[in-house]
Amino acid sequence: MDSLIQIIRKLQSSKLSGTIAKRIQSFRGVGKSGSKNVFSELCFCILTANFNAERAIVIQESVGDGFLTLSERKLAARLKKLGYRYPNARASYIVEARTHLSSLDGVLAALKGNELRDWLVGNVKGLGMKEASHFLRNIGFSDYAILDFHIIDVLVEHNVIEKPKTLNKKKYLEIEEVLRKLGRKLDLTLAELDLYLWYLETGKILK
Repeated sequence: MDSLIQIIRKLQSSKLSGTIAKRIQSFRGVGKSGSKNVFSELCFCILTANFNAERAIVIQESVGDGFLTLSERKLAARLKKLGYRYPNARASYIVEARTHLSSLDGVLAALKGNELRDWLVGNVKGLGMKEASHFLRNIGFSDYAILDFHIIDVLVEHNVIEKPKTLNKKKYLEIEEVLRKLGRKLDLTLAELDLYLWYLETGKILK
């Protein structure tokens, strides 16, 4: 862990820290910008499961309000045209997710911590622990880890964790707690730490 701490501390002293601060601020802005934009982020996170995040961003921007207005058949056709890998299944998930539009704001305001994430995983088809955490981070919540293979690889490389054989809920929470402790050492939230770790593995700052 010490080697990773040293690397991140150097990045904290670089211009990257300013880029990350702006990105975190943009996430908070999305969370305050209304139900339509929050739902768009929910759809983006549904799309990212087993799919490239950069390509999902392009698709999100292209579909726009179609996440709310297109029929399931037309949405699936649009996703397919845009090169999405699972157009029919994800279109079905997104159309079903619309049923939560009226209640989502209240849920986000009322529930906290694991209870909030568990509600998303249990009620929004297509969201697992990673995708629910990704959604919450992208609308301004700061205390959830997004454990995709990029992040896992960085942690394994620096001997922070052993490579997990599976990533069930129990293991996910265990690794999240390791990251939370790492964040405290660096004075970073999990949201900020994720962006540093993602940068270390990919050389990019996305969302």
